[in-house]
Amino acid sequence: MLGTIDSDPEVGSAELPPIPGKRYFTIGEVSELCGVKPHVLRYWEQEFPQLKPAKRRGNRRYYQRHDVLMVRQIRSLLYDQGFTISGARQQLSGENAKQDLSQTHQVLRQMRLELEEILQVLKR
Repeated sequence: MLGTIDSDPEVGSAELPPIPGKRYFTIGEVSELCGVKPHVLRYWEQEFPQLKPAKRRGNRRYYQRHDVLMVRQIRSLLYDQGFTISGARQQLSGENAKQDLSQTHQVLRQMRLELEEILQVLKR
């Protein structure tokens, strides 16, 4: 049953771990959650205006859940769907409803995974 959730080729997050229920994530955590190196995340921040993690003392980045979902969406557009940086930026610009649908699929998939985990805990 779990395989059918993650097998959507449009999102391409089959190999990515579930996002923990935390408020903030470091760049290292986001790197692991999204399968992207930290230097790539820093580069994407320059290329995609939608990706703006909060910066605190020492210029340390703190990503929120919506940032992690955005990174996963950018990753999917670039690595799985074959878009260029420019093409991916255009997809995310809000002119295309596909972006909203893709993000909705990611959120629903994540919620379902978390609910299944809760169900397993309750069954114990």
